[in-house]
Amino acid sequence: MAARNHAVDDLFSSLNSSPARPQVNFGSDSPNLISFDDDGDEDYDNTPTTSKPLMVFDRFYDSSSEDGFYSTGSGGGGGSTGGDNSLVHAAGNRLDYMMQYLDRKLLTVDGKDNELKQALPEFIGSGGGRGMFKLPIKAAVHPDRPPSLEFRPHPLRETQIGCFLRVLEGTGDGRQLWSGSECGVRVWDMDDVYTAGMEEREGEAEALFYESVRTSPTLCLVVDDGNKVVWSGHRDGKIRCWKMLQSSDDDSFRECFSWQAHRGPVLSMVISSYGDLWSGSEGGAIIVWPWEALEKAHLLPREEKHKAPSVVAKSYIDLKNQVTANGISCSILSADVKYLLSDHSGAKVWSAGPLSFALWDAYTRELLKVFNIDGLAENLTTMQDLIAEEESKMKFASNSKKEKLQSSISFFQRSRNAIMGAADAVLRVAAKGAFGDDSRRIEALIITIDGMIWTGSANGLIVKWDANGNRLQDFQHHYYAICCLCTFGLRVWVGYASGTLQILDLDGNLLGEWVAHGSPIIDMAVARGYIFTLANDGGIRGWSLSTPGPLDKILCSESSDRELLYTRLENFKILAGTWNVAQGRATYDSLISWLGSAAKDVDIVAVGLQEVEMGAGFLAMSAARESMQVGLEGSSAGQWWLDMIGKTLDEGSSFHRVGSRQLAGMLIGVWVRNTIRGNVGDIDVAAVPCGFGNAIGNKGAVGLRMRIYGRIICFVNCHFAAHLEAVNRRNADFDHVYKTMSFSRAPNLLNASSGMLPYLFLSCFLATSSYSFWILYGSPLVSTLLFAAAVSSAIQTTRLENAMATLSVDDLPELSEADMVVFLGDFNYRLDDISYDEARDFISQRSFDWLREKDQLHIEMKAGTVFQGMREAVITFPPTYKFERHQPGLAGYDSGEKKRIPAWCDRVLYRDNRPDSSDICNLNCPVVASVLQYEACMDVTDSDHKPVRCIFSVELARVDEPKRRKVFGEIITSNNKIRRILEEQCNVPDAILSTNNIILQDNDTSILRITNRSGEDKALFKVICEGQCTIKDRKQASSHHPRGAYGFPRWLEVKPTVGIIEPNHIVEISVHHQGYETLEEYVDGASQNQWCQDVRDKEVMLVVEVRGSCTTERKWHRVRVSHNHSLSDRPMPMEQKPDNSTRDHANVLHRSDIKWMTGSRDVVDHLRDLHTP
Repeated sequence: MAARNHAVDDLFSSLNSSPARPQVNFGSDSPNLISFDDDGDEDYDNTPTTSKPLMVFDRFYDSSSEDGFYSTGSGGGGGSTGGDNSLVHAAGNRLDYMMQYLDRKLLTVDGKDNELKQALPEFIGSGGGRGMFKLPIKAAVHPDRPPSLEFRPHPLRETQIGCFLRVLEGTGDGRQLWSGSECGVRVWDMDDVYTAGMEEREGEAEALFYESVRTSPTLCLVVDDGNKVVWSGHRDGKIRCWKMLQSSDDDSFRECFSWQAHRGPVLSMVISSYGDLWSGSEGGAIIVWPWEALEKAHLLPREEKHKAPSVVAKSYIDLKNQVTANGISCSILSADVKYLLSDHSGAKVWSAGPLSFALWDAYTRELLKVFNIDGLAENLTTMQDLIAEEESKMKFASNSKKEKLQSSISFFQRSRNAIMGAADAVLRVAAKGAFGDDSRRIEALIITIDGMIWTGSANGLIVKWDANGNRLQDFQHHYYAICCLCTFGLRVWVGYASGTLQILDLDGNLLGEWVAHGSPIIDMAVARGYIFTLANDGGIRGWSLSTPGPLDKILCSESSDRELLYTRLENFKILAGTWNVAQGRATYDSLISWLGSAAKDVDIVAVGLQEVEMGAGFLAMSAARESMQVGLEGSSAGQWWLDMIGKTLDEGSSFHRVGSRQLAGMLIGVWVRNTIRGNVGDIDVAAVPCGFGNAIGNKGAVGLRMRIYGRIICFVNCHFAAHLEAVNRRNADFDHVYKTMSFSRAPNLLNASSGMLPYLFLSCFLATSSYSFWILYGSPLVSTLLFAAAVSSAIQTTRLENAMATLSVDDLPELSEADMVVFLGDFNYRLDDISYDEARDFISQRSFDWLREKDQLHIEMKAGTVFQGMREAVITFPPTYKFERHQPGLAGYDSGEKKRIPAWCDRVLYRDNRPDSSDICNLNCPVVASVLQYEACMDVTDSDHKPVRCIFSVELARVDEPKRRKVFGEIITSNNKIRRILEEQCNVPDAILSTNNIILQDNDTSILRITNRSGEDKALFKVICEGQCTIKDRKQASSHHPRGAYGFPRWLEVKPTVGIIEPNHIVEISVHHQGYETLEEYVDGASQNQWCQDVRDKEVMLVVEVRGSCTTERKWHRVRVSHNHSLSDRPMPMEQKPDNSTRDHANVLHRSDIKWMTGSRDVVDHLRDLHTP
């Protein structure tokens, strides 16, 4: 009972202690960064009280509440019935969560009672916790980044095969978040953002979502808020139309209609300022789908809905064909259209390929300008010029060929020159960065509220352009590739391939920076007050639009205080086994003795083998395969061992092999029990050669990394340098393995950076030459391996330099980032200062204490020169090396001529999250392990080494994501300080319009003025067209029908449509009549009919949205715009009375009959009910 009582005491001491509140620091020391320590208001002070110790129940009270109880979150009086009900409900939830946690913890104590008694004493190496051996930072709230909403926790890669998310898009009202995946689209209702969400399945716990029927992979999305639809472009060349979900009882939904838009994949889409849908594909293909055809398809009755695809498909306008038909040729016409962007203010559309841009007129659909990433405009050459140029090149080539034929160079000389020339060309191209300007390729394109266009490149460079394609400014804050850009308000968010997220102002100054994900950020979108970042691993996190700011510090503190509410504990056992098989094969009985009997009560089995297969030819070919990163599945001998171990573990019915890796003679395999298979994934493998100049795999390590219950565990099978005196070489081998083992997948050679092409060239040379050298010349082992090592070492050095070039000075090795690392293998450390006979005597007497003092590994670990901070159970079994085969018992030790001194060569060491042995498992120390069994199988005689096994008991603390999301929502809605901050941030600046009724004559222009009456805050405005209606007898004869994405009719020009209004300033908007509306009907890409439509009976309703810089709350102002062709037909304008009390400027025209809107929820009904007087 003593162990049980001690564990319970530890439990309650941890509950009664105040959790560590992380020091928030999201950026560098740049003077431009916002300080997170200075709130600027003492109301945000979170200094903890020290008058009494913080007890268990005290931790769940709302520290921001003045009376010490929970706040109601209603914003009203504290004594209301609703407030009391909310108080009781919130208190009940917290008590339920706490009691569940205590029940789990007490059950864990009961279950671990015997394990605490069985845990073996351990030897701990010195030097841990410093430098590259520093433990990874773990906390309930990450201390190095702002608090985030775990909208979709990082799912296991194995569960996402065929359905990875690739794009994000939010609706204009922020109520829905859409995503395109490899199997369709899915949508989240943001009203459910804080709910517990879906039941946990296969290790996932994401928010509730709806998913479409299965489709071809989705490559792009565009939202049409005006018509409440979402367009998706797919790899099969189709465009699909989806209705924004109102409510759905089914888990899947279908598209409204779809059509074949391109022969190749639909890479990009955008809706122009006139409501037309533009789509881009491979080879410079850009097609416009006129709004008139899209509208016709939308309005088809249900019985005729099957005609919609053909109606739209026949209406296409092929811009590439139109340009080439006019005799124009340029580079953009052959480049893939990766990005399309609509500039509503300038009525232009931008298209971008990897290295160039094109500017199009959205009204006439004409090509205006082509320019490259340096801003240099390209001449739009005609076909005649191009033909002349080609003829000149052909003539020059013909003359050169004749001269070469007349030369008298010998065949061998020409062959030599050709080979050397090819090699030189490969090196020159590689020096430029794989394929020239590939590192400068465009990866992101956005337009900001001030009308500027921003682009991000693969080299981390950000460039700002004006609306006419003139390069204005460039800046670089990070050297990783930019994957995506997003803008909201006065900020630009930058997502990098390193997982880093940056916030910039519109001048390019850095406001904040932190690592948001563990993989590249591939897309971002804004919805419901958050900017959501999508990582390449499928995880989605939501960040407050006001980050960085005072809200972050409060959220960090409150979330940390409530960590018990969302902590979940797991327990499992690991069997780790190592065996140097000396190129032999074991009997089934030997495997049962080693693994079978011990695997009955464990959940994970990790096996490391050494010397599975050796030999000069095998090692040379293994080096070639490693250099080219091909054929890594292993040899036939390795497969035999995996199959036999799988048979021993009853693979299939009891266990499942999650991964394996072989490097020459080293092999690692990991099996997990089927009962926990759904919680294990993200399997990655790695190999590090250490033999012959770190080039050959006769020595080195193979590793496997896995994620279980959200935590990372690595298994590393090592085989270090042999011989008694090679201690320093063994230490160096470990150091090399620890520093360079990388589980990241090999880069795509076609998109690799500088140095990858010579790597490929040398790899091919090694693959053929090393093996031929051995076959043709019959070279012995050393000569062959030296030859292979000479070439492979150069390749490994090139690869390592390229990999390390992407790491910053502060980056730690990947093994340092794991929560638990298990090293197993033939480390080859021997016994010092002891003779063969002395060792045999001590072994026969089982006097292992004295022998351990001679152990080289313990001596080096104590000195802090190897396995720094690692743990090993105290050894109580005889040395495992070296034995005569098939001789049982201790009499089997080497008795030959060499009489090698017995040694503990075969070992199992580990490191978990504990900085101190007394630490218990919690979210700050999530993985705590102990050794229950550490022994050698002395009865196995199939090799000169004895197999060793070690059984770990692992306690793991993880986050219950649905509960944390719910707790996060409770903090947001109930904390008084947070509510006050959000209310301040949601304030919309007071703005007025000069008029709400504009009447235009032919080609007339009217000026609409917007005045920002706020003396402190900037106002952001956006002008959209709610729709067009028909007027008869001065009465509205039809409702307003919006064009695509609230686009403007073609007879009306509004400039600018977006902008920033400084405090106490005015902005002028030009509203211009462009004459009669010219309509065209396209059939199969050709214009069939063209006519002019009289717009005198048309009226449009403009809506001016005004909002603040860090909020999605808006206010709307409506302006009617109608056309009259004569003054006599013009109705008398409404009388306007000046209001001197609200006059801000002498020439301000105050808007008449203004009705203020309170928010986005009630504006739609008001807009529908407003009629023309």
